[in-house]
Amino acid sequence: MNQLFLFTLLQIQQAEGTVEAVVNTAPQDEELRLWDLMLTGGPIMIPIGLMLIFAIYLMTERYLNIKRAGKLDPNFMATIKDMVLNDNIAGAQKLCEKTDSPAARMVAKGISRIGRPLNDISAAVENTGKLEIYKLEKRMPFLATIAGAAPMLGFLGTVTGMILTFHSLALAGDSVTPGDLSSGLYQAMVTTVAGLIVGILAYLGYNLLTGMIEKVIYKMEVASVEFLDLLQQPAE
Repeated sequence: MNQLFLFTLLQIQQAEGTVEAVVNTAPQDEELRLWDLMLTGGPIMIPIGLMLIFAIYLMTERYLNIKRAGKLDPNFMATIKDMVLNDNIAGAQKLCEKTDSPAARMVAKGISRIGRPLNDISAAVENTGKLEIYKLEKRMPFLATIAGAAPMLGFLGTVTGMILTFHSLALAGDSVTPGDLSSGLYQAMVTTVAGLIVGILAYLGYNLLTGMIEKVIYKMEVASVEFLDLLQQPAE
């Protein structure tokens, strides 16, 4: 029993000595540079880095387009209403053309159908709205894919890093050194952190942009309802 206790204690001391050696072998007099840290992640860092660049591009491009689409003059529908009631259809059409907004393009399509049955006008407005929503949601699935795939790539790097570590241990046999462990462990940890960072960034960006799109869609629905109600008003 005592021999078993002494053997266990010896194994714990050896493990502590190995961990301490790994820590002590880290460069104390040099700063850990980001580029050098990324290189330790191995080939998995290449697709993760490309996903990061693509995610930043998508979030910037979509944010600017959605923000521009959400801008609509609060007096736009009131002006359209006055023009249509005063039979100034051409003026209302020009105002819609000058207003760069999905809601304005929906109303413009409805104005171009004035004189036809209300169901035809409503269908034209609805179809235009669907096209505008498609434009707003363009490339959003790519961002959602990055949010899910980047952490998975990070975990893949973790697995490959651990495989490299155990392979190095198998080759080294009894003469294990901290250097045999460091490369695989670095790859495992760095790829995990990088994948999670890219995934979290893409996830937050996707949800932010989705919220912005919902606000634009709400403005489109309000404009559509107001325009169709306008056409059903009795002539004075």
